Amino acid sequence: MVNDLVQFVIVVGMATVLVAVCGAWLARVLTSPGHVLPERMTYGLMGVDPGEAMSWKRYGMALLFSNGAMMLLGYGLLRIQGLLPFDSLERAAQTADLAFNTAASFITNTNWQSYSGESSLSNFSQMAVITFLMMVSAATGVAACAGFIRGLGRKSARDIGNYWVDFTRVTYRVLMPICLVVALIYVWQGMPQTLNAEAVADTLEGPAQHLLMGPVASLEAIKHVGTNGGGFFGMNAAHPYENPTPLTNTIHMLCMLLIPSALTYCFGTMLLRRRQGWAFFAAFLVMFLGFLAVVYSAEQQGNPLLAALGVDQQDSVLQSGGNMEGKETRFGIAQTSLFVTVTTAATTGSVDAMHDSLTPLGGLVPIAQMMLNDVFGGDGVGFINLITFAILTVFLVGMMIGRTPEFLGKKIEAREMKLVMLAVLAHPFSILGFTALAVLWPGSQDSLANVGPHGFSEILYAYTSGTANNGSAFAGLNANTPFFNTTIGLAMLIGRYFTLLPMLAVAGSLAAKKTVPEGPGTLPTATPMFTILLVFVVLVVGGLTFLPALALGPIVEHLLMLAGHLF
Repeated sequence: MVNDLVQFVIVVGMATVLVAVCGAWLARVLTSPGHVLPERMTYGLMGVDPGEAMSWKRYGMALLFSNGAMMLLGYGLLRIQGLLPFDSLERAAQTADLAFNTAASFITNTNWQSYSGESSLSNFSQMAVITFLMMVSAATGVAACAGFIRGLGRKSARDIGNYWVDFTRVTYRVLMPICLVVALIYVWQGMPQTLNAEAVADTLEGPAQHLLMGPVASLEAIKHVGTNGGGFFGMNAAHPYENPTPLTNTIHMLCMLLIPSALTYCFGTMLLRRRQGWAFFAAFLVMFLGFLAVVYSAEQQGNPLLAALGVDQQDSVLQSGGNMEGKETRFGIAQTSLFVTVTTAATTGSVDAMHDSLTPLGGLVPIAQMMLNDVFGGDGVGFINLITFAILTVFLVGMMIGRTPEFLGKKIEAREMKLVMLAVLAHPFSILGFTALAVLWPGSQDSLANVGPHGFSEILYAYTSGTANNGSAFAGLNANTPFFNTTIGLAMLIGRYFTLLPMLAVAGSLAAKKTVPEGPGTLPTATPMFTILLVFVVLVVGGLTFLPALALGPIVEHLLMLAGHLF
């Protein structure tokens, strides 16, 4: 137990130190007046004017249409994969519904996979489609956050910056340098980085063994730094080629938390409100630690039915120290619990254990974190989601005292609240709507590996993961069907753009307003009290929205497990 807590303290402490380091770097990148040569060449190639001041509409349309074009490119390459060179294994093209799902997944930073990477995609597709979309989707999220932060900080302005400048700078100055360093560390630790599709080894028994491989390290770097998820191999980060050592496991987690947490410091630096930035980071951290405590205690206790059978969980090989089903013994309960919490807090979706094998309460944590979508969140969008609830918090408090709410010196009025509620409601609308449709759809139960509440949890997890742009899964669900590929793909698009674009509109609206001087009734937002209120609002709104669905899944499964029933 002590060793486990030490591991938690070390990882969380390192992540906290990196907040200021990476946050200051991000702020310099996003406020730098000049453009380096590769950036100027890129602007010329795309035919864009880096000096253009974009309104939120222009900014949002540039984001939306560029993402649409890149999604179509990825879809087209996946559909003709069988005709492309450089694949000695001659893997076939993806079907129309699977290619749509894959392209939608990776352009939205979701990285849900209804396929097994090593058997479905060539090395060319892994690089030209998957790794490429991982890079640009992460850059899109951070660029959107940059425009959003500018909108919050400006007054009487009509623009929130230039999307192309933000996108290009984030790609060249942030993501690519970090990923290069991380990929080299991964290669040092034993990850393959090669263009060869396989290695053939002669075994002692005689038959040859074919080991599939490819450019794994480069994909793994942007997969975690960009809070993407997915995996070169079907086993994801539980595969020894994707996660060979405890060091790589730790680096994976630090990379996932790096940019989402650093954006709080970047926000404070750009707006000259450092205390405000730390208050938002504290809100992230409080929720994260709470969920970590739940999943760790649930997995450490294991299955109580084994104790009822007289099995000593501390000595049993199957239950050594807790629930080890679906986990790597080299990581154990502590690192697995931490990874589960990190990957769904940062909406990455990378997994080093099978979430389908978690205890009911352990499985509730990743679902709940994705439902809230405010516990760090993905690159850029997680911070935007937290600000969404911060605005909702000051609105609720303002209504209680009969005063027009203010946030960062700007009045929050009807227009902003309508946009905020649109962003807030789009998330549960997609999750609950598609889950209800899937439960009723003829033949959908044929895709389930489990019945009862766990089967429901598998479906609920899928649409929660898709809408939250996470990408992990309760792997008992066979989602590679036309129905699931199409509906989960639509959930990804709704979860990405129907929450992101309304908040860009909020930023544009606030940028045009004048700053209001603080008065006696102004709610301070850079205080521990506001942090507590913010966390309370996030949990209450999330609980009121999703508790009935959770009650039908992991909660009732836990109660039935205590009564001796398993699913």
